[in-house]
Amino acid sequence: MKDNGKITNIFLSGVGGQGAILASNILGEVFIKAGYDVKKAEVHGMAQRGGDVTTHFRFGKKVYSPLIKYGDADYLLSFELLEAIRYINWVKPEGKIIINKSEIFPPSVNLGQMAYPKDVEKTFKKYFKDNVWMIDGQGIAKTLGNVQSANVVLVGAFSNFFPEIKDEQFIDAIKTLLAPKLHDLNVKAFYEGKKAL
Repeated sequence: MKDNGKITNIFLSGVGGQGAILASNILGEVFIKAGYDVKKAEVHGMAQRGGDVTTHFRFGKKVYSPLIKYGDADYLLSFELLEAIRYINWVKPEGKIIINKSEIFPPSVNLGQMAYPKDVEKTFKKYFKDNVWMIDGQGIAKTLGNVQSANVVLVGAFSNFFPEIKDEQFIDAIKTLLAPKLHDLNVKAFYEGKKAL
C-alpha cells in the first residue's frame, strides 16, 4: 500500500454515455477493498447523453472532503479530448494524465459556433512532458466487439499507476458492478487497456 498519510486525488472527466461514472465506481470498489478511505463527488453537466460529466475521487488513510482543490489533482483520467482540455488546469504540474482518443462534438461545434480544439496531445505534452498517455479506448473496445467497454479499457490502462493493487482486485470490482453476461468482455477490456499504456 502507498503511504496511508497521503491523499491521492483523481479527477475523471467525460461526457454522458461514456461510462465515466461506472469507471469511478470501479475505482471506488477497488480502493475501499484495498483498505483506503474513499470519497467521491459526481457532477453531471446535463442529465442526458452528451453532457459534461466529472468525478472528484480521493483516497487515503482518512479523507474528509470529496472535492479536489483546483490545481491539486494527481491524476486526470479523461474519456474525451475536449473534456481533457477543459480540466487541464486542475492537474498538478507533476500530475499524470490518461486521455481517451475520442472526439464527441458538443452542440456549439455542430452548429459552427466554435471549433473543436486541435492538437490536444501536443498541448498536454507541452505542459506535462512524458506524463501524458493517449489511449484509443474506442478502437480497442471495438476489436473486442463492443465499443461501450472503452471505459473499462481506460480503467485497465489507469491501473498501471497502482502496482500495489492486484489485477484480481480490479476484476472483482468489475464483476461486482456489471451483469454476469458482460463479465468476459470487460475482463478482456481491462487487460487490453493494461497493455495499452
